[in-house]
Amino acid sequence: MRIEVKRDLCIGAGACLAVAPDVYVLDDEMKAVVTNPKGADDNAILESAKACPTLAIYIYDDDGKQVFPIVG
Repeated sequence: MRIEVKRDLCIGAGACLAVAPDVYVLDDEMKAVVTNPKGADDNAILESAKACPTLAIYIYDDDGKQVFPIVG
């Protein structure tokens, strides 16, 4: 699983940190940054992406297919 935070969409709400605090931090610009992609199980990481109010967190499976947000 790969986690990508789209910085142009992130507003620093911190919802991702509330769900998966060992995965993300807010940087100096108050943007979420992935610091430990293995800091939570896959379900918690998916839930952290769903919690983002701007859908700034994209999740990809091991084959590189986007699994969140759902496309299509």
